[in-house]
Formats: sequence, C-alpha cells, structure tokens
Amino acid sequence: MLLQTLICGCARREVVVAFHAPPDYFSESGEALPSDRWWREFGDENLDHQVEASLSGNYSLDAALHRFQAARFVARREASDFFPDVNYFTGFDGLIQTDGPDSGEFIFGTNMAYQVDLWGEIESRVEAQRFRADATREDYDAIALALSAEVAATYFSLIQSHAEYALLQQQTLANSLALANQEYRFRIGLIRSPDVLRQRQLVDSTREQEVVALARIKVLEHRLAVLQGRPAQKAIYDVGETLPGLPPLPKTGLPAELVQRRPDVRSAFFAVQAADRDLASAITRQYPRLNLTATVVSTTESAEFLFKEWIVSLSAQLIGPLIDGGERRAEVQRNNAVVRQRLDEYEQTVVNAFREVEDALSEERYLLQRIELLESQLKNARLASEQLSKQYSVFDVDYLDLLSATQTEQRLQRENLAARLALILNRVQLYLALAGRIDPHNYLPPEACPVESPTDG
Repeated sequence: MLLQTLICGCARREVVVAFHAPPDYFSESGEALPSDRWWREFGDENLDHQVEASLSGNYSLDAALHRFQAARFVARREASDFFPDVNYFTGFDGLIQTDGPDSGEFIFGTNMAYQVDLWGEIESRVEAQRFRADATREDYDAIALALSAEVAATYFSLIQSHAEYALLQQQTLANSLALANQEYRFRIGLIRSPDVLRQRQLVDSTREQEVVALARIKVLEHRLAVLQGRPAQKAIYDVGETLPGLPPLPKTGLPAELVQRRPDVRSAFFAVQAADRDLASAITRQYPRLNLTATVVSTTESAEFLFKEWIVSLSAQLIGPLIDGGERRAEVQRNNAVVRQRLDEYEQTVVNAFREVEDALSEERYLLQRIELLESQLKNARLASEQLSKQYSVFDVDYLDLLSATQTEQRLQRENLAARLALILNRVQLYLALAGRIDPHNYLPPEACPVESPTDG
C-alpha cells in the first residue's frame, strides 16, 4: 500500500489515504519505444492521413477543446477576486419649485470593495478551478487518443471488409463453376437433383455474404467520414484489400510510468486535487472574513465646480459566522466525501489502466496462437477439398463429403481474415492503453488553439 497525505491549503487539514502500489512490471514488453503518434508504427501513409484528418476535423474533439477553454476562463474569473472591485457612479438630482428658485446637485464618485484573503479561501477556489481546467485538458487529450484509435480501427475494418468482399467474389465464382459442373452432370444423369440444389444453396449463401460485406463497407465509410467531420453521403475511400503486418511489440515500460503518462489517469488525479482545494475553501469559510471598502465622492450644485472638493469614506468590517444551522459544517463534510470519492475514482482509473495493458498483451498472445491454428486448419482443409474433388470426379466419394469440405475451407478462409483483423485491432488497443499526449493542437488551425496568457499559472 502507498500512503499519500493531502494538505488542504491554509486549513492544514490532513487527509491520509492508502493506495495500492502499482505492479513492478507488465507481463510482456518489446524493445521498440512507440511514438506518441502511435498510428505511424503501422507504416501506412493512408492511415496517417485519415487519423490526422480526423484530429483536425472532428466536431466532438473541437467541442472538447472549447470545454477546456471555458474551464480556463472560469479559473480566470475566480482569480479576479484577488483584486479589488472598483466601480464609478455619477448622477444629477434636480429640484424644480413653482414658488422658489430651482436647484440641482451634480454627483461623481468611485467605490471600492475588497475582501482580504486572510485564510486562503480565494486562493483555494482559484486553485480548484485551475486543477479542473487541467483535468479538462487531459480529457481533451484522452478524447483525441480515443478518436485516433477509433479512426484506425475503422480504417483497418474497412480494409478487412474489402478483402473479405474480394474473397467472397472468388468463392462465389468457384461455387458457380462447381454449380455449372453439377448441372451438366445432372443433365447427363450422373447425379441426383438434390446435389444440384445443395450447390445452388452454397452459391446463394456466398452471394448473400457478399451483400453483407458491401453493406459493412458502406457503413464503415460513413463512420470514417463522420469521424473526420464530413457528410456521410460523400464518403468514398480507397483503402486497398491488404491488412498491414503486425509491428514489433512495443516497449510497455513500467506501470508507474504509465500512471504519469496516460491522460485519463492524469485527469482523475487533477480531479482529486480540485476536490481537495474545494475542501480547503469550505473549511476556511467557517472563519471570519475581513472586508475593506472605500468611497470617494464629489458633489456640487454647479458642474463647473465638480471634482474640486472630495469626500473620502473608508471602512473595514470583520464578519464571522454566528448561527447558520450547521450549513458550513455540512458543506465541509460534503466536500470531504467528494475528496474520498475522487480518490476512489482515481485508484479505479489506475487499476483499469493496468488491466487494459495486460488484456491487450494477453489477447495478442492468444490471437497469434489462434491464427497459427487457423492456418493449419486451412491448409488441411484445402488439401482435403482438393483430394475429395478428385475422388468425386471419379465417383469415389459422395457429394456431401465434397460439399462439407468446400464449406469448411471457405469458412476457415473468412475466419482467418477476421482473426487477422482482430489481431490488428488488439494492437491498436495496446497502443491506446500505453499512449500519452499526442498534441492534437498540431492538427488544428491556429484560431482554434487556446491562447496562452502570460499571467496563467
């Protein structure tokens, strides 16, 4: 267990929380350290273009950027309480009398109100909002990472769908040639009609799978277009029919490094810090506060004498709670519960991060084994199909044996293709689980990027 002490601002209120220590290592690790722009590991320029187009055109990512900007301006608004609130006022009061001289009074003045931050209450509020802005920035980076992974997964799924459609066309052609042969054999009385009907059913089955593959291609193209902020109606992508090879296993590093790198974990950490500062602010609101006010006024009956004589008024008030029905104490207790809630959420985020890496490593290991077994099955099924075809041509085996072997071979061809896609998608998830910040601002137009203020902390 790890012990962490949180000290809440000037209140010096200690909260000791126990965290589970991260594991010393992950179950597997490669030698190559992946780039922050992890999708480039696949060496596919078309993929690079699709991901970068989404990072510059996706509306959800743009909305997350504006949430981050709004959170920063909230922090700036809270920081304004460090300065006095100064206002001016001016006016004219006139009196018109029917039986006497008219009179008037010109007034101009300024007033200032300032709350002295005796116990750090304002400082705690400002820090809380700054931590929330930091968390929102990490959320923005997490959304950018998830977007890049979704685009890559959609892109590879689109390639696999095109490859499957091409494979199904080949299977349909082979089955159609076999059907023509069966119909000829039936016409000359060598086979029975059920054999022809079964072969027709196989042809229709592969054609039906072609339709499914085409529909999947269109849906994936629409999804990729929307991820890039484009209308689905204009979605046409030439992605080819060849899935890339699997890049070398990336270096997973230490779990403790992962905690510091992942945006979702960092966001959860900043949420803890913000809740901690809220608690400090709630505690200091139980203490007296010192308010300073000043008013400067110039009044005259003639406008030409305005600003020549001034009246200055100064006051200071020390205001403290006397009876509030337990409101402030309840607020402290509520914020204390929120701190512990955020701590639990942070720890859950950390263990989920470790699990995602281990899941991807384990899944890749077993997918590689599965593909190896599928290839072995496919090799045997192809040999069996070829041998049964030769034996069937000389009436040495029943047609059902050949049909079963053909269906098995074609099914294994499709399963092998699907398993290779699953392997690629799992690697995408591994890169996502290991990834840190990818700086999506690099893909945005300058006017969309947040403007840094020299006064920002």
